[in-house]
Formats: sequence, structure tokens, C-alpha cells
Amino acid sequence: MAAAVPYTVGLAPQVHAYVQPDGGWCLNNAGIVSDGTSTVLVDTTATLSRARALREAIAAVGAPPPGIVVNTHHHGDHTYGNSLFIPRATVVGHESCRRELLAAGRQLHLVWPQTDFGDISITAPTLTYSERLTVHVGTTEVRLIHPGVAHTTGDTVVHLPEQRIVFTGDLVFRGGTPFLPMGSLSGSLRALELLRGLDATVVVPGHGPVTDPSAYDDTERYLLYVAEVAGAAYAKGLTPLEAAREAELGKFAALRESERLVANLHRAYAELDGLPEGSPLDAVAVFGDMAAMNGGVPVACHA
Repeated sequence: MAAAVPYTVGLAPQVHAYVQPDGGWCLNNAGIVSDGTSTVLVDTTATLSRARALREAIAAVGAPPPGIVVNTHHHGDHTYGNSLFIPRATVVGHESCRRELLAAGRQLHLVWPQTDFGDISITAPTLTYSERLTVHVGTTEVRLIHPGVAHTTGDTVVHLPEQRIVFTGDLVFRGGTPFLPMGSLSGSLRALELLRGLDATVVVPGHGPVTDPSAYDDTERYLLYVAEVAGAAYAKGLTPLEAAREAELGKFAALRESERLVANLHRAYAELDGLPEGSPLDAVAVFGDMAAMNGGVPVACHA
């Protein structure tokens, strides 16, 4: 089934979310902040054709082409479209985002070789920061905040304090299952506390529809569930796949990509083993176990 058409949501004067339904694998959200003279774009997309559609959406809301592109993390669904916006735009991200993006290269091509991503060029941030960075778009203050290791090692939260808007990147999935193997379970829980402290009333998740701070509670409940399943199964000597197959998803069964549970258990097990947050996992094992949870069918890119 073809994905639904992306749409733009006005959040405040000259602040928009660009939403790609249904928010499944490779269908992320972006953000547009502009004063009519300059524009900051939060994230790009997974394919060249989708990046072109995003560029058209920016023009449609009356914003000029972006001078700054912020990447909330290095995953290709948020960064593959970077190359369409340079050299006019400077790509900005956390210093670990740059390192991880360069190391990952054509990461989506490896997972989904049959997907037509277009003639993309891996384009890493050329301006990086370590903890916080503030960008000004006219009178609008755009704060970039590193929450620590969470979804990945190089996440960025984009906060507009005056408008009380936050772009969370993949710290939050609305209607989808969180995804932790390249980050940290405990770090993701800490990141939710940081998000709560920003006191935003409008929350733009990395995937799924625009929402509100109740998304933090929903995410936290799932993460605590993963911790509970992992703790019990680890103590019994079960593998992450065995644990995932035994687990009762209950209310979490309605989330998209429920197969991510086994990937999240791999991360939880690593932390129970005492490995540092963000330590690399065996990607072949992680995605292989997700395919096993799908009855042997690999996860599908919907872009």
C-alpha cells in the first residue's frame, strides 16, 4: 500500500511541521522555521524525491530556501535529503551526529537495497556543537540541545522557547514503537525528563502526527516495559529473541513496528551487561531478530 501524502501543519506564525504519514520505517517528520527572509529546516527525508517534495512544501508556506539544516540525529531518513539543500544551506548537528553519519555512509541502502533513494550524496553536518547551540531566525530563538545518549549518541532536540514548541527527533515516536539499539534505554528515560523540563505545549515527534506532552508519558511507559521484560528475561538466561517472543505486548501491540521490541531488548541487555551507553551492537543480529519477529520477513522501508 502506498504511503499517504505528506502534509504541513502550522504550529505558530512562520513555524511549521512537515509530517509524512503514517510515520513508519523511513517516513520521518521535518520542521520549518522562517521569518520570511531566512529559514531553518529541521531534518530532511529518506529519498531524493521526498526531499524535493519537502523543498516544495517550504516554498508553499512562503519561506525561502533554508540557510541552515539541523539534523536531529544521523539516521538516513532524517539526513539523506541534506544534499539537496547545499551549498546554500549549512548543515548543523551534534558532533557525534557528524561522526556517526560519516561512519554509517549509505546506511539505508544496506538495509533496504531495493528502495529507490535517488542520487543522494552523504552530507554530514559541517557545523557541530557539543552541548547547546542557539540559532536566531529573525526574532525567533531556536535552541539546539543535546540530551545525551538516547535514541543515538548524537541526538539534538530543537526547542523554540517563546513559541513553546519542541522538535524531538526520534526521542519520541507517536503511534510507533521507540527504537533504541543505537542509543540507550536509560539515556532515553533521562531525555524524557529533559523534554518535560522544556515546558513545550506542542510536540513534533520524529515520526507520527504532531502531539502534546502526553507523548512523553506514553513513551516512558513503553521504555519501562522494555526494562521490565529485559530484567526478567536476562535473569532467566533468555536471548533477546526468546524474551521478545515470550513477552505479552498488551497495550503496546497497537504501536507500529512492534518487532522493534527485540532490538530494544538487545540494547537493554547490553546495559545489563555493563556496557557503556551507545556501545555498538551487532546490526546484523539486531535486524535479523526483527525479521524473525516478522516471521522471517525483513522490515520494510515505506519511503
